[in-house]
Amino acid sequence: MTFTIEPIKPTAAQSGVDFGAMINDLDLEKLTDHDFEKLQEAVYTHQVVVVRNQLHVQPQTQYNITKRFEPEVDTYGHGKQHRAEQSVIARDLSPLPEVPQVQLLGHGLVKNYQGVEERQLTHPHHKVFHQTVMAKEDEEAGKTRFYRWHMDAALYKLNPPKVTSLFGFKNPEPRRQTVVYDDGTDDTLDVQLGTTAFISGQHAFELLPPDLKELAFRTKVKYAPHPYLWMSKARSRSTGLGMVSEGKELSQEELPPIEEEAIKIYPMLWKNPVTNKIHLQVHPAAVQDLIIDGKPMGDLEKVRELLYKMQRPAISPENVYAHEWQDGDMVFFHNRGVLHSVVGSLKETDVRIFQQCNMASAQDPIPVTEEDFAPYRNAASTA
Repeated sequence: MTFTIEPIKPTAAQSGVDFGAMINDLDLEKLTDHDFEKLQEAVYTHQVVVVRNQLHVQPQTQYNITKRFEPEVDTYGHGKQHRAEQSVIARDLSPLPEVPQVQLLGHGLVKNYQGVEERQLTHPHHKVFHQTVMAKEDEEAGKTRFYRWHMDAALYKLNPPKVTSLFGFKNPEPRRQTVVYDDGTDDTLDVQLGTTAFISGQHAFELLPPDLKELAFRTKVKYAPHPYLWMSKARSRSTGLGMVSEGKELSQEELPPIEEEAIKIYPMLWKNPVTNKIHLQVHPAAVQDLIIDGKPMGDLEKVRELLYKMQRPAISPENVYAHEWQDGDMVFFHNRGVLHSVVGSLKETDVRIFQQCNMASAQDPIPVTEEDFAPYRNAASTA
């Protein structure tokens, strides 16, 4: 029996959401080779694929399926973090004892869960990462923020995973919250408590005007060495999209030893391996420099300003798919084609139990060629 892929039907308020799909009739514990091939194609085509009704699925199965997207590597996407307790992602990562490639995430006190006797989980909160924080009364009124827009990637030594799986075992009680952008606009987004928000890198590219498309094609992105330590004292913009430049990044002397060959430099534009479409794919918080036509910009504040100008339209409310989680949802997303963010402010009494898995890739992202880009250059010249 084959399964049915149903593209997500965006609401009128989601006019820019042209990605995402649902599967309601697949048992991941019984996934055949044919099923996996179809699932893999769906993930690269639809970017975010939600497989519902998977409460019975074991962590080993989540790992086995996720690894099939990257069979040559068995390393978790972030590898082993140096001085992990200082890293901005250390508080979010908690490997399961029996399947360490699967990370336990969430909020609240968890007992006797998949080999974990007891663990206190904390949902990421903007107060520990943003330069500014919301007023207490606004938070009590149900307002919240995006935490950090990112792709799952070490961005040092290891290549970004191709696909991430995210399993929602238990969600907190249903409540609505309002994401506020607090960036001088009136942008807001109504979301489910604890949603995961996604935006399409393909749509982000399509939104660029012709001159910025051209610039993106000519630009490479240099990521900081040990990026999550490097940014550990810096703070994010109120939208969660990139950092504020205050000179708080760790110096080379404050970081662990740096291997020059481990520093990652990638094109700004990546090609989808199935659709061949172009994605603007940048982790804005971890960028140290942009190299345009072979020449580094060399000014971190200007680098961040340019990236924000290019990426901010993609996170406008109409372009965000905020997934409405149900217990048992297994979400597979094209980590090299979307950015995502944790969202929400949870109470001490809320319990959220999730599992995340991905593998660092053996291959670099696929660069966009002159032939790939030519249609956009021709369209600009005839406009």
